[in-house]
Amino acid sequence: MAFFDVASGASLHPVARQALLASLDEGWADPGRLYREGRRARLLLDAAREAAAEAVGCRADEVVFTSSGTRAVHDGVAGALAGRRRVGRHLIVSAVEHSSVLHSADAFEAAGGTVTRVGVSRAGAVGPSAYAEALRTDTALACLQSANHEVGTVQPVAEVAGACRAAGVPLLVDAAQSLGWGPVPEGWSLLTASAHKWGGPSGVGLLVVRKGVRFAARGPGEERESGRVSGFGNIPAIVASVAALRAVRTEADAEAVRLRELTERIRARVPRLVPDVEVVGDPERRLPGIVTFSCLYVDGEVLLTELDRAGFSVSSGSSCTSGTLAPSHVLKAMGVLSEGNVRVSLPMGVASEEVDRFLEVLPGVVAGVRSQLGAPEPRVEERAAELVVDSLGKRCPIPVIELAKVFPEVPMGGTVRVLSDDQAARLDIPAWCEMRGQEYVGEEEAERGTAYIVRRVSQSEGPR
Repeated sequence: MAFFDVASGASLHPVARQALLASLDEGWADPGRLYREGRRARLLLDAAREAAAEAVGCRADEVVFTSSGTRAVHDGVAGALAGRRRVGRHLIVSAVEHSSVLHSADAFEAAGGTVTRVGVSRAGAVGPSAYAEALRTDTALACLQSANHEVGTVQPVAEVAGACRAAGVPLLVDAAQSLGWGPVPEGWSLLTASAHKWGGPSGVGLLVVRKGVRFAARGPGEERESGRVSGFGNIPAIVASVAALRAVRTEADAEAVRLRELTERIRARVPRLVPDVEVVGDPERRLPGIVTFSCLYVDGEVLLTELDRAGFSVSSGSSCTSGTLAPSHVLKAMGVLSEGNVRVSLPMGVASEEVDRFLEVLPGVVAGVRSQLGAPEPRVEERAAELVVDSLGKRCPIPVIELAKVFPEVPMGGTVRVLSDDQAARLDIPAWCEMRGQEYVGEEEAERGTAYIVRRVSQSEGPR
């Protein structure tokens, strides 16, 4: 079985396993106690904190360990907003942040704060100028991920940090996906990360708060971890997490070169091997091991299940795999195709042969899923120079399949009106137009659902 989903969580690194076992006998006691066992635990914790600070590029007393990366984000956002409440109650986030950041923003907004959500390009990157324009005199905090978890796009952290610094606004960087590859560019004020992303045990997060940043921990006061987080830390897991971080950093430069070659192989060959595919994310500014693509006319859940049967563990940001009718917020913000989405995130040390085997298997799996889908015949009503496709009550990717089936019947300048009550159609129909070189006119309210209008402006029915 080839595990191609390390962006969700990497397997325990061998060095982490060794460190975990070695510290179980020494790190079980309360590090706040003065007896021998407590002193031993304290030495392990202090050494781990020093090593983590060295990896991050900060002071040891700026580092605290939390129970997860999500906990680090929630505590970091809430603490920074509370610490700067006299400045104002305005928060800036990008539209493609991890859900932990967006959930924190939603909670802040529900409590009376205001939130600006900065949009991204079709490649998934924010514009530094957009962050600069969003800054206000009452801005308490800005948040920006170092790299996107779904499509791998690396964000312009240094440029955004410069704009925030000039405005006197702290910047919190979620470095969960990138910290294993190297330090985050300078200029940030708070940083969060999650150990299981780089091969540490799950249940360990990292929160760094720079000296001078106003920070007020939420909840009852605690003596541990500078009073910023609550609870008794899992010292053996913390030691193993930092050991894993140091180990992957020593491998990072060489592996980055190798993994970039492998992901470029996937990016280049998938569109040639599989028709009607859109590869998404920035082609240059990206993490080494992540590549994401979306397949037209494919049910994402079925596709991932069939790839699993073929021996490949991959993930998806598609609406069809989420258990809801809402598309991935990342793909939606980018304005790209969401149906049949596949994220491949390669582990360090993956064999080139495994990637080649994936490329051999993928075309047949996609063709099989498309065949299985058995899209129903669309009901078409001709109205002057317009065709109407009734896809009410049908989920993605059926509305797009039905659009594609009738489109050859449309003359140049003619339109197709697709009736749909599936939220994913709002994203996928414009994405289909972008891929096919046709004009997306817009949407209108219909008696039931929404009408999405497409005009034929090109004779070609293939990708541009």
